[in-house]
Amino acid sequence: MTITTTDVLIIGAGAAGLMCAASAGYRGRSVTVVDMGKKAGRKILISGGGRCNFTNENATPDNYLCKNPHFVKSALSRYSAQDFIELVDRHSLNYHHKTLGQLFCDDSAQDIVDILLTECEWAGVKIKLRNEVLNVVNNDQGYCVTTTDATYQCSSLVVASGGLTMPKLGASPIGYKIAEQFGLQLLPTAAALVPFTLHDHDKKRFDGLSGISIDCNVSSESGTSFRENILFTHRGLSGPAILQISSFWQAGQAITINLLPEYNLADTLSEWREHQAQKSVKNLLATILPKRFIDILVEEKNVPEKAINQLNHSEINALVEYFHHWKIKPNGTEGYRTAEVTLGGVNTDELSSKTFEAKKAAGLYFIGEVIDVTGWLGGYNFQFAWSSGVACGLAV
Repeated sequence: MTITTTDVLIIGAGAAGLMCAASAGYRGRSVTVVDMGKKAGRKILISGGGRCNFTNENATPDNYLCKNPHFVKSALSRYSAQDFIELVDRHSLNYHHKTLGQLFCDDSAQDIVDILLTECEWAGVKIKLRNEVLNVVNNDQGYCVTTTDATYQCSSLVVASGGLTMPKLGASPIGYKIAEQFGLQLLPTAAALVPFTLHDHDKKRFDGLSGISIDCNVSSESGTSFRENILFTHRGLSGPAILQISSFWQAGQAITINLLPEYNLADTLSEWREHQAQKSVKNLLATILPKRFIDILVEEKNVPEKAINQLNHSEINALVEYFHHWKIKPNGTEGYRTAEVTLGGVNTDELSSKTFEAKKAAGLYFIGEVIDVTGWLGGYNFQFAWSSGVACGLAV
């Protein structure tokens, strides 16, 4: 088979890989991107409900989970959310701001993919799809990579192959295999930003609540908390607050949910006793929480079926404790099938935080989701993809 020579070979035509390709191409490097999928940017296309939450204006290192919390500082400071916003502005992308600094495309996530592909085209990048990596060896000239279509010789090899999430989109462990091949340590991987499944007895309890959403403050046993909606599903619990806390949850742990973060229930009950004494506890609670949810709690005797003025001191304390500290122990998560990102991966201690080059293998780089950097929900993972892609693209 003929060997194709390229300065830089990038494995993975996702967010990080395409960003890196354009950055390197603009420096006059010859760049080839290989990807086993039919399309570039497949995860981008389905993200944010098809509208791609492409960055977060508030992105700081504090929004990332990483064994080394300082690792992300360099890349984020060198290529910030504002830098990516300036890029999409140059391409006249129509976008809108949502809560908590999130930015979404007005029309379609395809617009972000089109911007990246346009940048790659302008930078002279070649993109080879349906091209699976079979073998990687290092030699005197750098790296020789055999794919199902060709053999490539490159001086810089960039692994931007993503994690294990969404296997239907072709998720592959190839990046982890290459890291292991060259002696880099991997940290255990797990599905993150993922819905919880519940034990059968809890599933039965909440059968019929599917689709109900409640504004809550959700906390992990480690003390991390997020204030956003939770959503009851057929399988368990989802919604932004649940996805966020899933990254901090360990199997066997409970989560604590403040169902009434806007209220001090003790004060509210006292006010009701004073002004609406004859009304039932359940009807009053149903004015501030979904009625179907309260009905289930009444059935389970967690809410007394009596008038508000008949509550005794211990019943008031029990209600306050229950609604402000509702504890539930998930059975597990829905796994990589529905997870947005993969926790863990290539240990960042093995990489330069400035260039993302492997310390043990000159000319080998790892960027994006394949490494042990996981952002919060809300555009943070895309921002790390852009930032790591640019930092690497300026070095290869």
